[in-house]
Amino acid sequence: MLPISNYNSTLTCKTQFFNRFHSPKLFPYPNLSNSNHLKPQFFQLLCTIGELGQTTKLEQDVRTTFRWIEIDMNQINDAQRNHIARLPKKLTNRCRALMKQLICFSPEKSSSVCVLLSAWVKSMKPVRADWLVVLKELENMNHPLRLQVAEYALLEESFEPNIRDYTKIIHGYAKQSRLQEAENTLQAMKSKGFECDQVTLTALIHMYSKGGNFNLAKDTFEEMKLLGLPLDNRAYGSMVMAYIRAGMLKEGETLLHEMESQQVYAKSEVYKAMLRAYSMRGDSLGAQRIFDAIQIAGIIPDVKICTLLINAYVSSGQSQEARVAFENMRRAGIVPNDKCIGLMLDVYEKDNKLKEVLDFLMDLEREGIMMGKEASTKLARWFKDLGVVEEVECVLRDYSSMEALQSGNGF
Repeated sequence: MLPISNYNSTLTCKTQFFNRFHSPKLFPYPNLSNSNHLKPQFFQLLCTIGELGQTTKLEQDVRTTFRWIEIDMNQINDAQRNHIARLPKKLTNRCRALMKQLICFSPEKSSSVCVLLSAWVKSMKPVRADWLVVLKELENMNHPLRLQVAEYALLEESFEPNIRDYTKIIHGYAKQSRLQEAENTLQAMKSKGFECDQVTLTALIHMYSKGGNFNLAKDTFEEMKLLGLPLDNRAYGSMVMAYIRAGMLKEGETLLHEMESQQVYAKSEVYKAMLRAYSMRGDSLGAQRIFDAIQIAGIIPDVKICTLLINAYVSSGQSQEARVAFENMRRAGIVPNDKCIGLMLDVYEKDNKLKEVLDFLMDLEREGIMMGKEASTKLARWFKDLGVVEEVECVLRDYSSMEALQSGNGF
C-alpha cells in the first residue's frame, strides 16, 4: 500500500498498485517498446479518497522511476546545506540518505514522495527504529513533509505502527487546524482495530477546541468521562479553552474549580486565557477570581497577568482598584510594561488628576522605568488637549536636572 499525495495537497490518497508491466511481453504497446525510446508503464490504482469510502479506478502514465542520486552539496541552496550539516553525526547511513533526499525534495524536480519512500524501503530495508529517527528529525526541523512521511510509514509493515503513531499524526494535523486530515487519520486508526485511549481523545478535544468546534469538543470530553478514562490537566485544559473560545466563561470557570477540587491544575496559558477573556469584557469580579485562582495554583503572576487585571478594573471604571492593583504589583517587584503604564495614564486622565500623573511619572523615572510608544502617545494627546505641553516639559526638564544634580552630589 502506498499513499500518493501532491506536495501541497491537503487531500491524502491511499493507493494500491495492482498491475505493472515490467516486460515486453506484458507491455500493451509493442510498437513503443524499442529500448531507444522511453517506455511508459501503466498501472491501475485503487484510490480511497478522504472518508467518503468511494473508490475510483485510475490509469496513470509513469514515464520515469525514482533514481537514487547522491545529493551534490554544490547544487543545493544554503538553507538545505545548513539542515544537512546539522543532522546528528550518529545518524545511520540509511537514515542520513533519506533525510538528505527529503531536505532537498522538490515536487518540480523529483518524483512523488511515496515513490522516494518506496525506493528507500526497497533498497535500505529500514526497521521501526529507522522510521522513528527520520520522523523525529523531520519534526525537529518542522519539515513540511513530516506528516506525509508519517502517514506513509503507517502503511509499511517495517514500521510496525501502534496507536501512539496515529495519535501523533492526529495531533500534528490539529496543530495546523487541518480538521479533515485529522479525522481521516482517526478513521484509518479505527479501521485497524485501535480503540481511542486517553491520549487520542485528549488530542481530539484540543483539535476541536482550537478549530472552534465546541460541540464536538464537549462530546469527546463527555466520552472520556463515560469510558472512565483519567482526566489530566491537558484534557481539562483543552475543554476549558473550548469554553473560552465559545464565550462560555462561567462554564469554563466551573470546570477549573472541578479540576482544583481534584488537585489538578491547568497550565498557566489556560489561566491567562481565562483572565484575558474576563479582562476584555471589563468583568473585574471574574478577572479578580481568576487572578486569585492563578496564585492558588502556584503560578507566580508576571507583568502580563497583572496588566490584564488592571485592564479589567480600568475597563469597568474602577480607578481606585486599578491603582491599588498597580501598587501591589510594584510592591511585588514587578516592573510595569508600556501597556500597564498606558492603562494607569487612562486612570489619571479619566479622573483629571494632572498633579498625580506628574508624581506618577516622576516616580517611574526615579526608578529608571521609561515610557514606550503607547504610553507616550497617550500622554502627549492628553497634555495637548489640556494645552499644557510646554509647561509639563519645563517641569519634567527641571525635575531631571535636579535629579542629576542630586545624583552627582551623592558621589
